[in-house]
Amino acid sequence: MKLTLDAILFDFDGTLAPNLDLPDMRRQIIALTKQHRVPEHYFDGRYIVEVIDAAAEFLRGKSDSSASTYYEAAHALILDIELNAAARTDPFPGVAEMLTSLHTKGIKTGIVTRNCRAAVLTVFPDLLEHVDALHARDDTDFLKPDKRHILTNLTCLKSAPDRAAIVGDGALDMHVGRTLDMTCIGVLTGSADRETLVAAGADIVLERCLDLAELDLFSLG
Repeated sequence: MKLTLDAILFDFDGTLAPNLDLPDMRRQIIALTKQHRVPEHYFDGRYIVEVIDAAAEFLRGKSDSSASTYYEAAHALILDIELNAAARTDPFPGVAEMLTSLHTKGIKTGIVTRNCRAAVLTVFPDLLEHVDALHARDDTDFLKPDKRHILTNLTCLKSAPDRAAIVGDGALDMHVGRTLDMTCIGVLTGSADRETLVAAGADIVLERCLDLAELDLFSLG
């Protein structure tokens, strides 16, 4: 398959490195949230960071101090989980070489992740030597599936959605890529199976990100 691209944006966890246990993280955040007596309908069905934001907004209506206490405790909890997991995690074998290969083909690369920067760089300490831009949770005010997270990274790469692909292991990555009419490439090394990725909008599904080498990527330069 021939793709006309000059940039590829990667998710991190589940795509370039093993996934965090996000269901367990969410359970811990929900337990903390319930301890603060936040009604379930305020956070039901939301992603982890959005659970925290919604609960803090509810608590702010009661007391700024209780909202601040909850918000700080919740973010400290997810940071602790992320950093502990990162200390025991390495990138998938061959990822650094794959990123270098893309650069030799003239493809710019970026990372767009909901994980924190410290955890990403703990897993992959020399990541910034292999990619052109990293936008982790603490680098932006807007987290995917908000398309502004993606657009911020594309701006740094001096690229545009119609000249870029997004590579990820989850339906969220495919959904946000589809909203921007990007080429959407799913990988089976994380949270979703082939059927889920295709249903979410994947144009291509690969067993692993290293299989990008089998695609005919043409750089616009």
